[in-house]
Amino acid sequence: MLRRTLPRALSSASSSLHGVPLDATSINANVRAAEYAVRGNVLERSMELQRRMAAGEMLPFKKFVPCNIGNPHALLQLPLSFHRDVLALCISPHLANDHPSTFNTDAVERAQKYATDMGGGVGSYTNSQGILAVREEIAAFIAERDGHPAYADRIYLTNGASEGVRMLLTCLLRGGELRDGLLTPIPQYPLYSASLTLLGGTLVPYHLNESGDWGVQMENLAEALATARGNGVEVRGIAVINPGNPTGNILAEGQIKDIIQMAVDNKLVILADEVYQSNIWKEGASFSSFKKVACDMGYNGEDGDERLQLVSFHSTSKGYFGECGLRGGYMELHGIGPEVRAELYKLASLSLCSNTIGQLAMGMMVNPPRPGDPSYQTFEKERGDILSSLRRRSMMVHKALNEMEGITCNKADGALYAFPRIRLSNKAKEAAADKGIPTDEYYCLKILDETGIILVPGSGFGQEEGTLHFRTTFLPSEDTMEETLKILASAHAKFMDDHRD
Repeated sequence: MLRRTLPRALSSASSSLHGVPLDATSINANVRAAEYAVRGNVLERSMELQRRMAAGEMLPFKKFVPCNIGNPHALLQLPLSFHRDVLALCISPHLANDHPSTFNTDAVERAQKYATDMGGGVGSYTNSQGILAVREEIAAFIAERDGHPAYADRIYLTNGASEGVRMLLTCLLRGGELRDGLLTPIPQYPLYSASLTLLGGTLVPYHLNESGDWGVQMENLAEALATARGNGVEVRGIAVINPGNPTGNILAEGQIKDIIQMAVDNKLVILADEVYQSNIWKEGASFSSFKKVACDMGYNGEDGDERLQLVSFHSTSKGYFGECGLRGGYMELHGIGPEVRAELYKLASLSLCSNTIGQLAMGMMVNPPRPGDPSYQTFEKERGDILSSLRRRSMMVHKALNEMEGITCNKADGALYAFPRIRLSNKAKEAAADKGIPTDEYYCLKILDETGIILVPGSGFGQEEGTLHFRTTFLPSEDTMEETLKILASAHAKFMDDHRD
């Protein structure tokens, strides 16, 4: 029988080690430090209230209105018929024969094509980069949108855009003794701050200009970069959210060109978060992708040309699609060389593949029914109804908020949110300080307790020092949104009266 022994030095060194259980004191410190405001303390309080209501306790309100997160179907947005029909046929192919009059022929044909492309159906693993046929659909969508070529081998299908962002940051931030950082807009979507904390990166803030419709000021961007580098931070990239979350701003092509040129001059990787590209509300405005503007400027991203490095993200969760739970997304690499692409493929392989339903949903989102297809008219009506209603709700929310005491709110030119500024009294600030929480969080908790309306404090997104905000979606139905705004106005007025100096 062989006897294994540890080397004496190793045995001696480890003699004082007895194992460490996983508990609150031994968990990874970066996990403890990471914060994600849209599912933070206010939401936790709402879940506690929901449990109490379910147990029969009478609260000051009869229902909750979750305005804290961009989750359209949770607020009763209806799914698109064609897309759900195709998914049903992919999951249960026998439905086409069992119910031949239920499904349009284009839905049946699309499902059959996907079945052929997958081989083993939705229950089998796919290529780690994603189903090739879906990546080809995405490449065709990008080429049609931008007027420049796109390639399936530069596209990675992911579980929502968030997973793509985390994968890219995992490759970008080197960790250890190195102080790698990311220029991040403030206010920002907390995915970025939380991911940077988890990965040991440094958030380098650049403040958006609230008085200028939340636009990017290049002098602020240059100053943030210079300050970070002066403090020993190696800034590796810049995150841009267009249209903006939580601000609703839309970048003009001139601003995009300036950001691209700055990235080229300073060797920064651009992370272009473009998941709200279908949510454009401002009259006469349009969406321009970073990829389009980059190619127009001559940065074509061919292998060997790494002057500009750009990664663009998109998702099934927003736009008119709203299929958050399906977790469909993609990232497209531009100017990223084959060695890095191979490492990203390896990283994707650790999860084997993104979920197949989300992959197929992504394919249908970028390749919906076309004119002449049996499902086209229904699709066009459903899409049009969703987008026109969202536009009306964005205007409704903007008007109502600006009529409330101490609140000013820029118009949401795009995306799904309003981010109003609130001016609160010293008494409110002192009450929040007594509880050890930010003033805007105190406000949101008070509104929740009074109304059941779930908001997100602006401190979770970052904000200019000395200012207070909250974020609300305008996703509840028009009738519900109108009622919710009246309830909010009443509760806000009560809060202001209760906290006068």
